[in-house]
Amino acid sequence: MDKTTYLNHLHQLWHENWPASVPREPHYPFGKVLLTDCLRKRAQITPDKPVIVYYGQELTFKQLDDLSDRFASFLAEAGLQKGDRVAVFLPNCPQFLIVFYGILKLGCVHVPVNPMFKEHELLYELNDSGAKLIVALDQLYPLVKAIKENTHLQEIVTTSVWDFMPQHPTIPVHRSIEAAPKQDCPGSVDLMSTLQRQKPDYPKVEVSLNDAVALNYTGGTTGLPKGCEHTQNNMIYTAATASTCGRIRTELGVGLTYLPVFWIAGEDGAVILPVFTGNTTILLARWDVDAMLEAIHRYKVTSAGGVLDNIVELMEHPEVHKYDLSSIRNMTVSSFVKKLNIEYRRQWGNLAKGNSVLREASYGMTETHTIDTFTTGMQEDDMDLKSQPVFCGLPMPGTEFQIVDFGTKELVPLGKEGEIVIRTPSLMKSYWNRPQETLKAVKDGWLYTGDIGVLDERGHLHFLGRKKEMLKVKGMSVFPSELEVLLSKHPAVAGCGVVGRPDPEKGQVPVAFVKLRPEAGGTHSENELAGWCKNNMATYKIPEIRIVTELPLTTTGKVKKEELIKKLNQYCSAAS
Repeated sequence: MDKTTYLNHLHQLWHENWPASVPREPHYPFGKVLLTDCLRKRAQITPDKPVIVYYGQELTFKQLDDLSDRFASFLAEAGLQKGDRVAVFLPNCPQFLIVFYGILKLGCVHVPVNPMFKEHELLYELNDSGAKLIVALDQLYPLVKAIKENTHLQEIVTTSVWDFMPQHPTIPVHRSIEAAPKQDCPGSVDLMSTLQRQKPDYPKVEVSLNDAVALNYTGGTTGLPKGCEHTQNNMIYTAATASTCGRIRTELGVGLTYLPVFWIAGEDGAVILPVFTGNTTILLARWDVDAMLEAIHRYKVTSAGGVLDNIVELMEHPEVHKYDLSSIRNMTVSSFVKKLNIEYRRQWGNLAKGNSVLREASYGMTETHTIDTFTTGMQEDDMDLKSQPVFCGLPMPGTEFQIVDFGTKELVPLGKEGEIVIRTPSLMKSYWNRPQETLKAVKDGWLYTGDIGVLDERGHLHFLGRKKEMLKVKGMSVFPSELEVLLSKHPAVAGCGVVGRPDPEKGQVPVAFVKLRPEAGGTHSENELAGWCKNNMATYKIPEIRIVTELPLTTTGKVKKEELIKKLNQYCSAAS
């Protein structure tokens, strides 16, 4: 099939089926300028407007601009220069934005790190990125201190969620936060007290839209996570298309985000979009149904989104009818364990008094800054929910898709399943320090995702499954290869293979089949290995352990995952 003819046909379909209410070109409020310049403009135009509201505590555009200037100045005095990596080991809190914009202003590289990481995971990402400085939550300081000598870190900066928590919160504070009072961190630099003393002047650095300014780590189907090099051009394109095609009213809306901001989706929603659009965002530290209901009601939220499982919990809350949810005009969800259906849509429509339609968010990956399609205006007669799941809609303006055969990489006809291939202005520059893996994934500007999808007769993208082995545990991505690498660090483990088993509550649960070293004998139990995993992996990644005498291998030494799945099914059948 001729690629030019194929793409011309798709462009015609996208043009014909574009919703009348959605602009065809993305809107840039200040033109295509640096995100840090957008912040400077917002601080001049609406200095006292909150960019973030955190349980009632406001951080204004002017304050964010000033404090991020001071953090850039601090970084410069600490000896950091353009291109140096700065790790950010924080949960959702206003300090994340301060640090993010300060890093970008000095031309350094932002490296968000999952605050659920344990020692091996943290050590790997710090060493892979070569981060020279880390900003960590006070509760996580002991972990950072324990591994510092085995990293490139020169400085540890700490802060607490309580540094920005108001004395009298306007919405409920989750019990996990209340149970974690501020900790002393001897030997570290206290972020907020330092910023109060720091002058806002910092060396002016030439930063272009195409300079790499972030390393967003993604899992992979082989080995440990890879850092995706992203630019401010990636960020502003994503913000412009997401706000335009999502019909987010610039400077007039109120957003709400509870998704983790170390995820690229959370970064888009709570760190980048508020500054780009000029809208206030209500930031929650984590998912909390009571806090979300109160926040929507109190602050008249106009745009929100999240994991469908959470939104179903909200809709089924016994006191949901005490709250006014009618302010919301955009409500998007991502289907993970639960899948969006007509019943859920009707339920939401009743609660929102018909002012918004519950719809799928988008298709995306960390490599593409994760918002590559839109579904706005495609819900007439529930067309999207009556088609092949998961409906992802049309590509953002400037983004293109192809579907190819997994083996031959040849184009397949519309309606036929294959590998999703994407070309977009928000595509990463490369995988950090992995030129061969970059060349393997990106060819002639097209990213070969490994994901299964189909383009229908209208040009709509349907996502049918993640990469062959990736698991989803309560909506969190878990890559078997990463767990296998981590498990191999146990001195008694000779080899292992990880597969998933279905679970009604979590979606999937990882199961590790482990072969022990001969010298380990019978001294190690499944419970002991599970305990080791608990101490060395984020909670959602911890696998069930099955000790086996041999692993089924191919002639080239790879574990036959299909054989492990058969063995797992035998275990499950015997247990039932």
